[in-house]
Amino acid sequence: MDIGPYSFEEFLERATAFHGNPAPGLVIGGYMVEVAKSRLSEGTIFDAVVETPKCLPDAVQLLTPCSAGNGWMKVINWGLYALTLYDKYTGKGVRVWLDPARLEAWPEIRAWYLKLKPAKEQDKDRLLEEMRRAGESVFGVRPVRVKIERLKKKSMGTIGICPICKEGYPSKDGRVCRKCQGESLYMEMES
Repeated sequence: MDIGPYSFEEFLERATAFHGNPAPGLVIGGYMVEVAKSRLSEGTIFDAVVETPKCLPDAVQLLTPCSAGNGWMKVINWGLYALTLYDKYTGKGVRVWLDPARLEAWPEIRAWYLKLKPAKEQDKDRLLEEMRRAGESVFGVRPVRVKIERLKKKSMGTIGICPICKEGYPSKDGRVCRKCQGESLYMEMES
């Protein structure tokens, strides 16, 4: 089974160029995207919901026009290896997930997915070969209707200038920006 317009080997090259390495999660995610796309009606303009931030969003970005940057892909960290592609106007779509009940015949995929052995002990070549051979047989697939009203983009509203750092920020966040409210991820350094 090809992954999008790519042979398996070509997809490994694309994955490496995009992700830094042919990560198993990205590879199996490529198959997941193809399964979901194949079940949408021809010409459907779709968005995506991805239920983990690990590798799977990159598969969506490689194989669809959906990305976090354009807002067509939402990443919800539920820790589930699942994605949904859905009609952006009706919410009708398909959810695809890696199904543990379907992994008995695929010991390397099972060990990788369920973290039964550390990454350094995994046989990556065997794992990728199992993924190539398993194709879509390891996925659960279900039609769904996404509650699109819950995923609408929220407006930033007006932009204010933080009186402390002098940067622009959404005024709805308060008198000062969230960074200056103590939510900063870093400490300022002397230049």
